[in-house]
Amino acid sequence: MAAVLTTGIALAGCATTAPLPPAEAIRFHLGQPIPRGTIQVQPLETTPGAPPSLEYRSYAAAVEAELLRNGYALAPAGTQPDFLATVAFRRGTQAGPPRRSPFSIGLGVGGADFGRRSAVGGGVGVGIPVGGGGASQIVVSELEVAIRRRADQSRVWEGQSRAAADARNPASDTGALAQRLARALFTGFPGESGRTIEIE
Repeated sequence: MAAVLTTGIALAGCATTAPLPPAEAIRFHLGQPIPRGTIQVQPLETTPGAPPSLEYRSYAAAVEAELLRNGYALAPAGTQPDFLATVAFRRGTQAGPPRRSPFSIGLGVGGADFGRRSAVGGGVGVGIPVGGGGASQIVVSELEVAIRRRADQSRVWEGQSRAAADARNPASDTGALAQRLARALFTGFPGESGRTIEIE
């Protein structure tokens, strides 16, 4: 099973008064009940010895809050979690209407792991026509989360979300965008596999 999230996000008018475009999310799983238990959130990729960035902490905190809301519990310090939630994000600023650049993730059958193709960490682009005649700075952010069993590293759920906002809008703040993306990703968790949703 595979899907591509390609819906354009439209933003019109002045950023200080126009409503935000909806965040988009797509989730994948095998249609079986998603198990709960203790979980630990960690970055998808790490640099040995380097502490997590402040930006990553914003996304990780938003994801943790949604996991707790959906029945998981954070693993106590010094214990092994039942599950690992890996977090990857991409945040970029572009002048004017950015390029369209779809991203996709795939889900392998068999339950051992999901095949994965993703533009998170790569180029970001969604078509955003901006009114007013001049170039405007657009913040585009993407979030990817995968939940795995720690014991065998098999993936039980994954999803991606994307949102955009005018850089002059307070909603383009890292923390605000991280919360929007996480909320979209976990709305109706685990969600309908392979279906793209929009969340205001």
